[in-house]
Amino acid sequence: MFLMPPIPSWDALHPLIIHFPIALLLVVPLFIIVALLVSAPRRQAFMISALVLMILGTASVYVALSTGEAAGKLAERTTQVDVVLERHENLAERTRLTFTVLTVILAGMLTVPSLVKWEPSRAMSAIISVVFLVLYGGAAQLIINTAHNGGLLVHQFGVTAMVNAPTTVPAPAIQPSGAETDRD
Repeated sequence: MFLMPPIPSWDALHPLIIHFPIALLLVVPLFIIVALLVSAPRRQAFMISALVLMILGTASVYVALSTGEAAGKLAERTTQVDVVLERHENLAERTRLTFTVLTVILAGMLTVPSLVKWEPSRAMSAIISVVFLVLYGGAAQLIINTAHNGGLLVHQFGVTAMVNAPTTVPAPAIQPSGAETDRD
């Protein structure tokens, strides 16, 4: 019988959650670059996909920040850990704000033209997208620095999530039907 492990507490979820915003948000520029390279009918689909990934990635930053704050309260502290943890927390808050603003900007890039009944030329769309990608490059550096500081906490200072040990004892192995048992 296969038993699922217990669901970790909120403060222990941080190591599981944190990889979602990193992966989702770092792949968004690829969709925008592809949108720049494809023809008009497919361009919109790639831009909408980029926006959906940004919304999911930004939402997961909020969850990661919340779980990280809970985990940080339980971390064993030294002076060095405090310095890196404070830097990690500050970068995470800046990451949240930056990607929230960028998500709103991308949503505006996709909705404002239709709302004001203005269709930008291909050149204008490309310029706007390139400017957005340049801004995004700075945001990507921010999320990478945030992740790097989190990695320092774990790999250099040994800070780990406090995971409770399972409270249930695994069931004994089930013998195949018809198997002989030893009885004394």
